[in-house]
Amino acid sequence: MPKPDTSETLSIDGHSVRISSPDKPYFTRDVQLSKLDIVRYFVSVAPGALLGIRDRPIVLKRFVDGAEKDPFYQKRAPSDTPEWVRKVTLSFPSGRTADEIVIDNTASLAWIVNLGCMELHPHPVRSGDLDHPDELRIDLDPIPGVPWDDVRRVALEVKALLEENGLTPFVKTSGSRGMHVNVRIEPRWTFTEVRRAALAVSRAIERRMPGVATSKWWKEERQGVFLDYNQNAKDRTTASAYSVRPLPDARVSAPLQWDEVADCDAADFTVLTMPARFAAIGDPHADMDAHAGSLESLLALAARDEAEGLGDAPWPPHFAKQAGEPSRVQPSKAKSATSFSTQMEEGFGRQRFRKQAKKIQEGETSEADAPKKPAARKTRASSKPLLIIAQSPDKPAAEAGLARWKAAHPEAAEHLQEADVLVDRMRGSAYVWYRIRVNLEHVPEALRPPQEAIDPDDDPTRKWREGEPSSGEV
Repeated sequence: MPKPDTSETLSIDGHSVRISSPDKPYFTRDVQLSKLDIVRYFVSVAPGALLGIRDRPIVLKRFVDGAEKDPFYQKRAPSDTPEWVRKVTLSFPSGRTADEIVIDNTASLAWIVNLGCMELHPHPVRSGDLDHPDELRIDLDPIPGVPWDDVRRVALEVKALLEENGLTPFVKTSGSRGMHVNVRIEPRWTFTEVRRAALAVSRAIERRMPGVATSKWWKEERQGVFLDYNQNAKDRTTASAYSVRPLPDARVSAPLQWDEVADCDAADFTVLTMPARFAAIGDPHADMDAHAGSLESLLALAARDEAEGLGDAPWPPHFAKQAGEPSRVQPSKAKSATSFSTQMEEGFGRQRFRKQAKKIQEGETSEADAPKKPAARKTRASSKPLLIIAQSPDKPAAEAGLARWKAAHPEAAEHLQEADVLVDRMRGSAYVWYRIRVNLEHVPEALRPPQEAIDPDDDPTRKWREGEPSSGEV
């Protein structure tokens, strides 16, 4: 017997927007909110939410089972996209293309929220020019244990630096543990140049606030608040203003006035409180589009860094190796000598050596022409005592593995600091999985356990590496 249709239809901007399963629970812990509640929230703050996403291609991050289940990412527009929802074709670093949704009005906003999109992830470009960003994004991401006050202090220092360089910054809470500082810029620079400017900002703030702010890409090297310059690389997105984050209190990314930063509490801004705030004060970022600035001063700062020996920094893992980029190997796995790839470039390489040796044996060439055999591959010298504890697409399962490890090694666990537990959210083209590592540098050597069997050990990339079929890109 078919299930009864419980959907509701909303009339918005002259369009009928069908809300399927409107009573589906989206939040059930600290607050009780249904899918329809989330749709109504976005409609109530639509002018502000649209400011951050209008005319921009958007990646769909879909919480189809609510905030308490893992989401999935969808680049391509669904096949049943209404004709009144616009699309634009994007190309990615992989060489692939996709037709992505472009949100222009409240009706199309409500339509993607019905798909489970509580976090809005727009690209920093407009549909008319997909190669030149019009937004510089400074993502302040504190490592575990960093106090909220440090995040606010770093945000205010970023404001000062940007204003010194002729730019007008706007700030918002991330909706999680950090803050975002966004700047409208003239769409004259490539993604690579915008990322280069963001890296210069990150390094300048690190110099101004040593031990409080960091530009270090590798988690094991970070101290304090990480300024994630790589959020400006092509195909990277961050949650835009008024996005709902999957925390138990239904917290949202809240635009702020700068004079609110010193005393604000991110927990004050939720699905339940934001509509009243928006009705009372409007959108603090309403005039953001009127302040498009130039990157020339920041790029001059980047050039000075390079002249002093500070070249590029690591790119995200799905990008091809970039010219001038340092070795893309985390420090704890760095090799103690010249990399094998460099040895191969300097000599003939092992395969060519074997072929040449065979020719000598068969008399086709002389020993005088024989290449020098490449040096033996060097072993890696670990600079950090890291152990891999668990890896799984199921985050609670990985965390349970960490709990079992701590129970098995209570003396070592007692010495761990909060920042010593590294929870890496690994993202593939069609999956998200979690790896948990522990850094034992604060554990006395006599108490350090060896690397044991990883529990659980469910790495979805293993199937790909071993030649099994993957599920493909979502």
